[in-house]
Amino acid sequence: MLLRGVGLGNWLLPEGYMWKFGKGAESPREIESLVERLIGASSAEAFWTRFREAFISEADIQRIAESGFDHVRLPINSRVVQTADGEPIEAGYALIDRVVEWCRRHRLWVLLDLHGAPGGQTGTNIDDSPRGKPELFMEERYRRNTVRLWRDLASRYAADTTVLGYDLLNEPLPNEWQDVYAVELIDLYRDLTAEIRSVDPHHLIVYEGSHWATNWQIFTEVWDENSLLQFHKYWSSPDEASISTFLETRERLGLPIYMGEGGENTLEWIYTATRLYETHDIGWNFWPWKKLDTRTSPLSVVPPVRWPEVIGSIGGEARLSTADAVVVFDELLEAMRVENCVWQPDLVAALTAESPSVLPAWGFGFRGEGESYATSAARPMEGIRWQEAVTLRFAVDGASPENPFGQSDGRAYARDELLVAELERGDWLEFELDPATDARAAEALGPGGEPAAMELTRTERGLRATATRPTTFARIVLRGRGSD
Repeated sequence: MLLRGVGLGNWLLPEGYMWKFGKGAESPREIESLVERLIGASSAEAFWTRFREAFISEADIQRIAESGFDHVRLPINSRVVQTADGEPIEAGYALIDRVVEWCRRHRLWVLLDLHGAPGGQTGTNIDDSPRGKPELFMEERYRRNTVRLWRDLASRYAADTTVLGYDLLNEPLPNEWQDVYAVELIDLYRDLTAEIRSVDPHHLIVYEGSHWATNWQIFTEVWDENSLLQFHKYWSSPDEASISTFLETRERLGLPIYMGEGGENTLEWIYTATRLYETHDIGWNFWPWKKLDTRTSPLSVVPPVRWPEVIGSIGGEARLSTADAVVVFDELLEAMRVENCVWQPDLVAALTAESPSVLPAWGFGFRGEGESYATSAARPMEGIRWQEAVTLRFAVDGASPENPFGQSDGRAYARDELLVAELERGDWLEFELDPATDARAAEALGPGGEPAAMELTRTERGLRATATRPTTFARIVLRGRGSD
């Protein structure tokens, strides 16, 4: 089973960058404090109730299903579903129930993801930690509440087949904490597994590595036969070398693996990375479905005209009166509804490979020589697809960035970031596409947008680009659904 999904980030655990906020309003607690300061406590309480209704609705779930995805990853903040004493909050569980029911109706699975554990599992702004430390691993009461939380979740959804499984901790212990509490993370994973299995013998259990889910040194044995290992991937070369550790662990332990969070990049990177996963039978989940004023999510929320004044109020005096701020936040709620967002089909097309608008030269297939490429004289590029005999280089001479894949806002590649392929006559590269793609209007281009000396032919898996003479090849542009 090859999972294809999206993450419902920001809904139950707000993240500052999704609101265009910066330092001082990055974590859920900081965002809540800003809203309360601008519009008052009672209005803020009403805002968050309405926010839960507007940001993710059944219309979102329907659009996700219609776009070809099969599941959603639902990030949960423990404060939404559990009191400080560890008791369940029914109103919070009702929100989860509602999404599960919508997904049942639209034939999607739901992966429950503990994104903000009691006390915080990362010690950064993404987990709602109260003091910027991974206190889940420092205080017994937080550990106890986390075990209780997963027992409550598993008891509630044990018989629900719409729930795909349980993602125990999002990105635990990044940076220096990955070494400090590695043993404690293993012990907690074992205890959570036992607690869940005491009430639910059937659902999939998902374990993430430490350090943003990229450090898999803790995975030395199988803790549960019905489990899956999850990694995340951002802003790095989309090639086999970058996931070799995860592939080795899959082979060694005999467990399936899953790219549970990635994106925040260009269409070119998203297309290539997703083809990498699928070639290696790795399911994936794109992050996130929706956020403000973005090029890197399927839905972009158009912020109110006076939203910059809200941003300008972070860390200083309010730039809006209370009455004006209430109006701005009301406008934001309306803007968040699906029908009022900007729909960006290019992004979905890049993920699914059905009529993607652009295929980068470095995004050829991952099936090896004779399958995805054939070259006569290659000079592989160090650090970027270096294991494959294809000549890649930067389009301009001179200093170039060590990592050309850091486009977190989806911006176009700068001149010194643009990668091209140098091909001799008869060399070819294959690009994989969904069979529904109409590639008759495809065009191969050089680094300056000029036609490249390439012949494009349809293959069983997609498009083959063959050089008709020595040429510098930058991209293929398709005129189809993805570029509407």
